[in-house]
Amino acid sequence: MHADEAGRPHLLLVRTGAQDFREYLLRSLAAHYRIHLVLSVEPPWQRPYVHGWTVVPDTLDTAAMVATARAVHDRDPVRGVLCWDESRIPQAAAIAAALGLPGGDVDAIGRCRDKHLTRLALGAAGVPQPRSVQVERLEDALAAAARIGYPVVLKPHNLVSSMGVARVDTPADLPGHFADIRGIPIPELPDYQARVLIEECLLGEEISVDAAVHGGEVYPLVLARKRIGYPPYCVEVGHHVYADDPLLTDARLLHLLRDTHTALGFTGGVTHTEIMLTADGPKIIEVNGRLGGDLIPYLGLRATGVDTALAAAAVARGRAPMVVADRKLYAGVRFFYVDTDDTRVESVRFDPAGLPPAIDRTAALVEPGTIASPPPKGTTTGRVAYATAVAETAEECEAALMAAAAALRVNS
Repeated sequence: MHADEAGRPHLLLVRTGAQDFREYLLRSLAAHYRIHLVLSVEPPWQRPYVHGWTVVPDTLDTAAMVATARAVHDRDPVRGVLCWDESRIPQAAAIAAALGLPGGDVDAIGRCRDKHLTRLALGAAGVPQPRSVQVERLEDALAAAARIGYPVVLKPHNLVSSMGVARVDTPADLPGHFADIRGIPIPELPDYQARVLIEECLLGEEISVDAAVHGGEVYPLVLARKRIGYPPYCVEVGHHVYADDPLLTDARLLHLLRDTHTALGFTGGVTHTEIMLTADGPKIIEVNGRLGGDLIPYLGLRATGVDTALAAAAVARGRAPMVVADRKLYAGVRFFYVDTDDTRVESVRFDPAGLPPAIDRTAALVEPGTIASPPPKGTTTGRVAYATAVAETAEECEAALMAAAAALRVNS
């Protein structure tokens, strides 16, 4: 029996990400769709949620991924392609294009994947954003920073999770950060070397908006307010989602989102857009062609009831998403690190006596014996635990996360 006969359409999913951060998405999808998973190892935890899977040697090999998808499609027609992994969204777009499905605009994905291409597209359309120059040599970086004016922000052209992103206040500080970005190791890409963007440092509050896009129409799903730590590095240490956030109906912000997607030529799929709320109005920091990480979609689900997984599946099938909030709560997440570099972590736990009722989830993110470091040496890889909270008020939510921090016990 094929998908339409069974009443559960067949979707292809390229990888899933870590269980702690993505299982809830797969759980939502499994209730409505049959999922075929493509990944590079036998699925360790995903099997209860998927209809089938294919293990391939390299999920970055676009030609092989397309061939695998065609074989799956020939056996049982695929109705949509999903991917939440930043490094694999180009491959997912190529698969969608090969199968004639929505989300197959490889060029639009490329303009999201490469932050320099994002800047060029937005600049041509007059979309508000920081001044930005891409450089390959240190002397060019110093010259660009001098033209823009300190402080500046240095960032790699196509990495995620604020990896390598740092504020630089003086010319003397720039060479070290430049070298750090150029030397970022990517184990699965041994020849990788990031290009460096020198950007105007915008001041204000940073937010993110996860959105579904169908036929060029942008449907905001989750708006999260970021918590940034470890200056001068711009490390995301937490996020908060408010169901009744006034920005969800802010005409200027919604107009910016529409103009941004139009400029990028992004007409179908999902995006995670990061925005700085400056004194001169909202400006685009970056756009990613995928759902947000760091449990942001989960916070949205808990705070509002809007299910980003189902919205993503809808637009992957070429259908408008259903975006209906059914609750008004506050949800937040906080990530925790060790205090010093190269700490051997023997155990991580939360003292249950110190956790208030508003705490929703807690988890250790490292195994005993792991060597962990705080930023900048460890960004997402340095996280040892997290806690989420869901509450009736913002104050109760924040107090619960602070209590979780006090209840965390890291033995080293």
